[in-house]
Amino acid sequence: MSSKDKNRNNLKKIAYAGVLAALIFVGTELHIPTAIGHINLGDLMILVTSYIMGPFAFVPAAIGSTLADLLAGYPQYAVATFLIKGVMGLIAGLLLKRNAQGKVSLGRKLSASFIAELIMIAGYFAFESLPFMYGVEAALGSVIPNGIQASAAIVGAVPLMYVKLFDKYQLSQHSEVNKNKQKTVIS
Repeated sequence: MSSKDKNRNNLKKIAYAGVLAALIFVGTELHIPTAIGHINLGDLMILVTSYIMGPFAFVPAAIGSTLADLLAGYPQYAVATFLIKGVMGLIAGLLLKRNAQGKVSLGRKLSASFIAELIMIAGYFAFESLPFMYGVEAALGSVIPNGIQASAAIVGAVPLMYVKLFDKYQLSQHSEVNKNKQKTVIS
């Protein structure tokens, strides 16, 4: 791949990340308030972003979610959200690796989504359990709402991972890998 093609791919990746961070932000802002925080659609968008971008989903997941927390009046969550949501995107992106045919099995989609959501539930529980936050007893109160949010995200995101439009970016990379392999074999 030429330097020009690499630059073009990097620019596309950055542009996609920006658009997806904005969609994660909007999904997070579409929320139902609870006593501690809120239930939102941001996780659904993080899972779809992980499917589209792979491990690079860390960037839009962390940025979009953190901006949403800051604008919603939860600045005390900014650092935790950046790390938790970023790691969710990273891990889901790693687990959503495509096979030789450029596909991801339903089992892999479900398990990647489930693991990413466990990271979210455990991450916020650990953060909210800290003495300078709410403590363990109060943090337990957010486990069920976070579990509901996680379930909604999985139920919504897995079917969206079958939208062919989302395959375009990853499959083009997959095709380029195959072209490079063919060039190596022919040479």
